[in-house]
Amino acid sequence: MSSVEQRLAEQGIVLPEPVAPIANYVPFVRSGQLVHISGQVSLDASGGVTGTVGVDVDLTKAQAAAKLCGINLIAQMKAACEGDLERVVRIVKLGGFVQAGPDFFDIPQVVNGCSDLMVAVFGDAGRHARSAVGVYKLPRNFAVEVDAVVEIR
Repeated sequence: MSSVEQRLAEQGIVLPEPVAPIANYVPFVRSGQLVHISGQVSLDASGGVTGTVGVDVDLTKAQAAAKLCGINLIAQMKAACEGDLERVVRIVKLGGFVQAGPDFFDIPQVVNGCSDLMVAVFGDAGRHARSAVGVYKLPRNFAVEVDAVVEIR
């Protein structure tokens, strides 16, 4: 078992099958050593976390939603690396989108749910640049969406 896979197992994380696109795009594109991964929403086998953060989703649940996005991103990374997560050199950048209510401003703290996962799983290679943006609506009413740029070997 690879060290990345071991860290996932230690956290009790089983990667899902990568989520298929819901429109006319691909889940990831590799250009040279960089893989651009399309936005992954807060979806899991139970249906995921939907709703508006600060209205019907609290901060703790929103952070868990961002972690779900991270798990889905790692599943896409695994597909892009042909099953070998040890090929991930660096998480370069995350772009986080939070479906936020009008009075919710803790958007960076929400996206930390994904950022913290990347560092826990990939160590220093998981430290990344990031944006965290509050938005009016996300597809299918999901609470959080995160995309990524990842360097691989």
